[in-house]
Amino acid sequence: MKKVGFIFPGQGSQSVGMGKDFYTNSELAKSLIKQASNKIDVDFEKLMFEENDEINKTQFTQPAILLVSMIAFEIFKSKIDIKPEFVLGHSLGEISAICAAGGIDFLDAIELTHKRGEFMSEACDGIGAGMMALLGMEDDAVEALCAQEREKGKKVWAANYNSDGQVVLAGSKSDLESLVDTFKEAGAKRAIVLPMSVASHCPILESAIAKLVPYLEKMNDTFEVPVISNVTTKPYNTKDEAVSLLSSQLIMPVLYKQSIQETMDKVDMFIEFGNGNVLKGLNKKGVSVPTYNVSDIKTLEEVLEVLND
Repeated sequence: MKKVGFIFPGQGSQSVGMGKDFYTNSELAKSLIKQASNKIDVDFEKLMFEENDEINKTQFTQPAILLVSMIAFEIFKSKIDIKPEFVLGHSLGEISAICAAGGIDFLDAIELTHKRGEFMSEACDGIGAGMMALLGMEDDAVEALCAQEREKGKKVWAANYNSDGQVVLAGSKSDLESLVDTFKEAGAKRAIVLPMSVASHCPILESAIAKLVPYLEKMNDTFEVPVISNVTTKPYNTKDEAVSLLSSQLIMPVLYKQSIQETMDKVDMFIEFGNGNVLKGLNKKGVSVPTYNVSDIKTLEEVLEVLND
């Protein structure tokens, strides 16, 4: 049997129509969507399948992304019995990973991601928070420039290390906008302020931690497989570690690239569960093993064929 690592996407992977193919073809998908809708009083069919503005609001985006990831995972699990070497998620995807590892019940994970998005929004409300994507700069150069600008009073931090030459910054939107040319002059091929009103994985979210902890405490004591931490790139498998690491994750950068690089020699492939193929795209650069995605029935069948080959 092939050795696999299961990976789960985070915010930014959402789109109208997410999960529709699973919903159309699977009673299990219909059931999970109904359960999630009842749990937090959100109409996920309407949210995910009809044009609306709510899907991009953090408190709704996050549970919707987890929901589709878990639908993909549960349908996959019903078709093949395979245990991953580890699970790994990008940002909120780490909660999907914990759910897949048996570390939190599905409906508690829906509530947790809903509250996580709510508390993140509250922490950023009225302060002009934002994020910016940088392409083409080395990590060290990004970090040095951010530190230099913070000394001048700017609120700007490296938030997501996605792949070689791709870093996302978080902080004050006006500060980020004022630094677009500065980063380009320092070597960035592109510096794009993103259409977001939250500043993820930076000290701006400090006030969200205490609010989130009671929901993190609903986790199970131990997990069935190791989870790779966004904060440390190291595996963990207990509730106490998860509560601590997911609290820190709110204000610390996501070391996604580093986590993939540290684990890729332990597996023959990565399998991404959820809408689209964002992580598969990130893994094209500097990753020595293939990444497959399960985002609808067609890709599910393709992955099963590879695993059964």
